[in-house]
Amino acid sequence: QVQLVQSGGGLVQAGGSLRLSCAASGLAFSRYAMGWFRQAVGKEREFVTSWRGGETVYADSVKGRFSISRDNTKNTVYLQMNSLKPEDTAVYYCAAGLSTGAVPTKYTYWGQGTQVTVSS
Repeated sequence: QVQLVQSGGGLVQAGGSLRLSCAASGLAFSRYAMGWFRQAVGKEREFVTSWRGGETVYADSVKGRFSISRDNTKNTVYLQMNSLKPEDTAVYYCAAGLSTGAVPTKYTYWGQGTQVTVSS
């Protein structure tokens, strides 16, 4: 059974930092592309970043502020978020798939989501 278990998140003031973690089990982690998405209230789920084969892609809205990394020895992917803005407030989801891209349908497995709230 594949599981992606997220941790981290919470409430932070604008300009602050948070790190999200996503621990995977039940899949050959190193073979999978990993992505992060977010969904704000009343909005569609949107792409944040992805990692496949050492190549990373970032949404323009987070470029230079967010960083994705992964530790294949721990089957874990991370999202380091710096210089947070109120508009970054959303539920953040990690995702795993054998292909990668900026659309949710490219990913097969999803974490449970974690709330990130940035106060002004």
